[in-house]
Amino acid sequence: MSTEPPLMTLTAVAKAIAEKKLSSHEVTRAVLHRIAEWQPRLNAYMAIESEQALAAATEADAELAKGKSRGPLHGVPMAHKDMYYDAGKVVTCGSLIRRDFVPKTTATALQRLKDAGQVRLGSLQMVEFAYGPTGHNVHYGAVHNPWHVDHITGGSSSGSGSAVAARLTFAALGSDTGGSIRMPAHFCGVTGLKTTVGRVSRAGAMPLSQSLDTVGPLAQTAEDCALLLGLMAGADPEDPTTSTQPVPDYMAATTGSLKGLKIGVPTAFYVDDLDPEVARILDETVATLKKEGAEIVKVELPDQRQLSSASQLVLAAEATAYHKRWMIERPQDYGAQVLMRLQNGLTIPAVTYLEAMRWRGPALAAHHAAVSGIDAVIAPSAPVPAPTIAESDVGNGPGAEAVIQRLTRFTRPVNYLGLPSLSIPSGFTRAGLPVGMQLIGRAFEEAVLLRIGAAFQRATDFHARVPRLV
Repeated sequence: MSTEPPLMTLTAVAKAIAEKKLSSHEVTRAVLHRIAEWQPRLNAYMAIESEQALAAATEADAELAKGKSRGPLHGVPMAHKDMYYDAGKVVTCGSLIRRDFVPKTTATALQRLKDAGQVRLGSLQMVEFAYGPTGHNVHYGAVHNPWHVDHITGGSSSGSGSAVAARLTFAALGSDTGGSIRMPAHFCGVTGLKTTVGRVSRAGAMPLSQSLDTVGPLAQTAEDCALLLGLMAGADPEDPTTSTQPVPDYMAATTGSLKGLKIGVPTAFYVDDLDPEVARILDETVATLKKEGAEIVKVELPDQRQLSSASQLVLAAEATAYHKRWMIERPQDYGAQVLMRLQNGLTIPAVTYLEAMRWRGPALAAHHAAVSGIDAVIAPSAPVPAPTIAESDVGNGPGAEAVIQRLTRFTRPVNYLGLPSLSIPSGFTRAGLPVGMQLIGRAFEEAVLLRIGAAFQRATDFHARVPRLV
C-alpha cells in the first residue's frame, strides 16, 4: 500500500487522518499539487477550489486537535460530479443552460458525505446533462483517460472516472441511468457501484430519467465504495422513492470470503461479440473467483436485448419530459448530439412508454427466476476497451454512432430492472487499457457484490495500479 497521500485508498487516508498520522492540510495540499499536474492533460475538473479546500482542511485539523471528529470522512478531500446541488456553489450539470445555476439546497447524498467530514476540492466534469456514454462535451471539452489520453473515459460520469483513476480525488459521486458509473469505471480502471433504485436518495441530484436514475460512488476499491454507500444509503423525506429497508454494515461485508457463494456466467449476450482481450480477461476473472472459493455456474438469462431496448425507450421519454421547456425556449444552448437525443424522445407514443413501464415487473420476475440460487452474475461492463475520443465523436464521422451504441449494450438491462451492479478493475489489454467486469446482484443486496469485489481485490492488484503522466 502506497504511503504517498494521493495514492492511498479512501479508507486508508481517512484512517491516517483520524489517527493524526497525516493532517488534512498536508493531504489536501498533496492532492491539489497532483491536480495541477494532471488537469491540463485530463480536463477532469470543472472547478478547482484550492484556497477554500486548504482553509477547510486547516479547520478540520483544528477540530481534530480539540478531539472533535465529524465522522468517518473527517478531513478527507473529495470532488464530485457537477450535478449534485451544493448550496451556494455553481452547479453547471455540464451544460450552458445551467452554467450560472446556484442552488439554494444541497443534494442529500452530498450532504451526508459533508456531514461525515469530507473537504470539498471543487467539482468534476461530466457529459452535458448526463446524456451520453463517452465523455465528450461540446461546451467544456472532452475528458481524457489517464491511461491513454487520446481515449475516452466513458460517460456520463467522465470527470469522476478520470479523476479517481489519476488519484485527483479519493472517490467521487457519479450517477448511473444507463451505465454512467460502470462505463467510466470500466474504461478508467476504477471501482464503480450502481446502486439499487431507492437505495440512495436522489434529492438534489440533477434528474435525467425519473425511474432509472441512481446515485453511487466511484473509488479505488470495493471497500471504499462500501464506506461511502454506508454513509449515503437510507430513507430520505426529501425523496419519497427511497427505501425504508435497513442499511446493512457494508464495511463488514467486505471482509468475507467467496466460500459458499455461487456466481453465474451468462451463456449468451454478455459473452457474444466480445473484443478478444475482454473475453480473455473475463475468463481470467472467473478463474480467479473460482480459485478464491466461489462456485461458478452457467446461467441462462432472459433476452437481454429486449431489456436494453426497453431501457432506452424509458430513458428517452423521461429525459425529454424533463427537458421539454428548455427545448422550446433554449434549443440553441444544447449540444447537437444531446438535442438530437432529446428530440428523439418526442417521437415515443405514450402507449409505448406505458407498455415499457408495465413490463418491468414481469421482466424482473423472469430475471429472478433465472438467477434463483445464484448470488451474483458476472459479465463484462462493456464489450470493448476504451475507443479513442476521435472515433467516438459523432461530429467526426458516421461510424461514431455505432461505436457509441455498442458501449452501453451490457449496462442498460441492469438499469431497466433497477438492480445493483459493481464494476471492478479486472485486467489490462496489451496496449495498457483497463477492462472492468460487472457483478450484477439482487435488489438491495449491494453487500454481496461488495463482498465479492473486495475478495477479488485481495487476490489481484488491478485496482492498485496507477497511470503515469507522460
